[in-house]
Amino acid sequence: MNATIITGGLCAACWGLFLYMFRKDRSRYRNCYFLFFALVSVFPFVISLFPDHSWVVLMVTADTALLSILIVPFFLIINGIVMIRREGRRLSQLLSLLLGVVILLGEAVFIAGVARAAFSPELKPALIPRTVPAVAAAIFCLSVIYGSMSFLIFMVYTLFLQMLPPKKDFDYVIIHGAGLLNGDRVSKLLKDRLDKAVHVYRSDPSPTKLIPSGGQGADETVPEAEAMKRYLLAQGVPEEDILTEDRSTTTMENLQFSKRIIDAREGRKYTALVTSNYHVYRALRYCRAIGLNCTGIGSHVAFYYWPTALIREYIAIHMEKKRLFWFLLGWALSITLLMLVIFR
Repeated sequence: MNATIITGGLCAACWGLFLYMFRKDRSRYRNCYFLFFALVSVFPFVISLFPDHSWVVLMVTADTALLSILIVPFFLIINGIVMIRREGRRLSQLLSLLLGVVILLGEAVFIAGVARAAFSPELKPALIPRTVPAVAAAIFCLSVIYGSMSFLIFMVYTLFLQMLPPKKDFDYVIIHGAGLLNGDRVSKLLKDRLDKAVHVYRSDPSPTKLIPSGGQGADETVPEAEAMKRYLLAQGVPEEDILTEDRSTTTMENLQFSKRIIDAREGRKYTALVTSNYHVYRALRYCRAIGLNCTGIGSHVAFYYWPTALIREYIAIHMEKKRLFWFLLGWALSITLLMLVIFR
């Protein structure tokens, strides 16, 4: 009973902290870790509820986690091959394949090291190889584990955001642009965003303005916002309910220029932004940076496309100076602890 009370209290505290921070600001990256720890805190609580079968619960959980870890690189590699076949061989489309290969190599090196230790009883901690190749292999394995865990934590939070039911009663809905087909037609990715925005528009109880946002690219004959407006008109949206923003070239500019349109108008300004589901979190981070208070709503994305797209989002977020600093600091601390273990 004491174990149940302790683990239950810890679980409640973790979930309470996460929900408080999440309600305060969904765009903070620390929420990824708060959610992860909240989920992890559930396992000791569940184990404490079944004291007579705790080892069974623990073994099933550990085996499931281990199997999932081993499957991940093969899934990524297969997904990367599908991406190449459907989207071409651009570097941005190879991310899933490359990540899968790196994780597979890291797991192979780790398993080889564990097997060597298991089948070499004479190998004592004092005799752990300290050659350059052995240390390099250890650093590589730890780096793969560190990066994989970081990405997993980010992915779990992104999925959590997608599962939340969107609010209603918006005054403005910003629609993020995407590349056009043949320079003037909406792509499948953009069509999904527009269809989601139309659904939000039609289900909203209050009068809502749609803001298609996107400028004209070098290979486009019209601004993305213009092509998006044509599609919205074809879906029966009145022209007076469409406010085009046709100068932006980046996600940040999408939001900045759309915010200027909203700020220039009177009345309430409850705002939603519609973009592809994998892109919602980064868009919300940009909203916070420019002081735009809004709700993110994700549109459907083909399953084969989602892993690569999410990897791109993860890289883009970690290229921000502050986030990159904390990522590298965590990695450096992990490597330092590893070196202390090896050369103790």
